[in-house]
Amino acid sequence: MTVSEREVSIRTPSRSIDCFLAFPAGRGKPAPAVVVVHEIFGVDGHMQDVARRFAGQGYVAAAPNLFTGPLQATLTPENIGLAMQAFAQAPPELRRDPSKLAAFAASQPPERRPILEAFGMVSSPPVQAGFAQDLKAVADHLRGLPEVDRNRVGSVGFCFGGAMSARLATVDPMLRAAVIFYGQNPPLEDVPRIRASVLGLYGGEDPGITGTVPSLAEAMGKAGVSFESHVYPGARHAFFNDTRAPMYHEASAKDAWQRVLAFYAKTLGPVG
Repeated sequence: MTVSEREVSIRTPSRSIDCFLAFPAGRGKPAPAVVVVHEIFGVDGHMQDVARRFAGQGYVAAAPNLFTGPLQATLTPENIGLAMQAFAQAPPELRRDPSKLAAFAASQPPERRPILEAFGMVSSPPVQAGFAQDLKAVADHLRGLPEVDRNRVGSVGFCFGGAMSARLATVDPMLRAAVIFYGQNPPLEDVPRIRASVLGLYGGEDPGITGTVPSLAEAMGKAGVSFESHVYPGARHAFFNDTRAPMYHEASAKDAWQRVLAFYAKTLGPVG
């Protein structure tokens, strides 16, 4: 299917953010839509490619840049590489605890500190709550487009974006479906607010994330939220990202893609 694309600025409750949009060309009626939430690397070529893949399947796809502004200058691929080197020396639960992360950042060489502090900021609950409102504004923007069926909007996110896809589901009662790729759990006390069906996809070699899934499943069950999850043996964190050779796990990524399409077909309805 031919795909068209454009970049727009979307006004949110607190600011304006950049957003990459991909459309299935030649459709005669409104299509379902998906908010594609980026990894810590922002809306890079890989995230734009994922948006195009969804458009190629018949969905309108929006990939908003939650790091629009000063964060974008700090969280460059080079700087993220430095941060990852630092995290390799730290326990895996560090990034889930803002106070421990702040102490760790202060202990690092000066060139790493601003990057680690940025990681801490985007991981903090108040900032992520603001990001969730940004994403709701993006979903509402999609609902206002003539190309979109406003009652059939879902989300998908990867790593940082997986956590944000789940958080979006807690603040957007119109969201129909949310996919979490190896993202941290949303605040469990917010799970009862979810009205969307949720699919979680995780790597078996990613214990810091995958080990928390049972508590999410329990909270979802108590709240009556539809939750499916699948763990891929042998797959590491970021197994879907085919631009990161050490992490990419082809068999798991291909299976996960088919699971997402089947999930959306069930929850968002047919694209044809």
